[in-house]
Amino acid sequence: MSAGLTAHGSGAASAWVQRWSHLLPPDASVLDVACGAGRHLAWFANRGHAVTGIDRDTTLATQQVPAASLFTADIENGLWPLMQNAKPRQFGAVVVTNYLWRPLFPTLLDSVAPGGLLLYETFAAGNETVGRPSRPDFLLQPGELLTVCTGWHVVAFEQGYLENPARFVQRIAALRSFTHPDSGGVPTRHTL
Repeated sequence: MSAGLTAHGSGAASAWVQRWSHLLPPDASVLDVACGAGRHLAWFANRGHAVTGIDRDTTLATQQVPAASLFTADIENGLWPLMQNAKPRQFGAVVVTNYLWRPLFPTLLDSVAPGGLLLYETFAAGNETVGRPSRPDFLLQPGELLTVCTGWHVVAFEQGYLENPARFVQRIAALRSFTHPDSGGVPTRHTL
């Protein structure tokens, strides 16, 4: 962790997550992957969403958001614990920040319900010049999240350098589909 970064999942919700939260319907459920201390669980719970979190250690999240449904699991070395009828359980939104485990991408995408939202923000190539993480395994390559979300409606995408603390990031807000099933193919309107 670079100097100036808070413990994973503590502090205020990511500005990126806050910015795109309005894309969720009021009754949408939210999954926070690698939820840490639960900052995004708290953000969405305070907005009235049912929240679920998963991490190797959910102790702090349990304290911060007692109403959250929490799963303690090693998702890099074990089975995905949120299965339903042999498929990943689906949520109105899946949120991932400051975490990258590429083999999990298909499961994350499958965990977003039709019409649902993926909010993803983590470190990107270039971060090795300013701090940690610095290993390529933990840094998104240029445009990688766009490739992961091929076929999805990308509402917003950014990659670049941020200060305070210095870091390179990549982030995306993407909807699993662009049209509402009841709209006859008319694109759903999403205010930017």
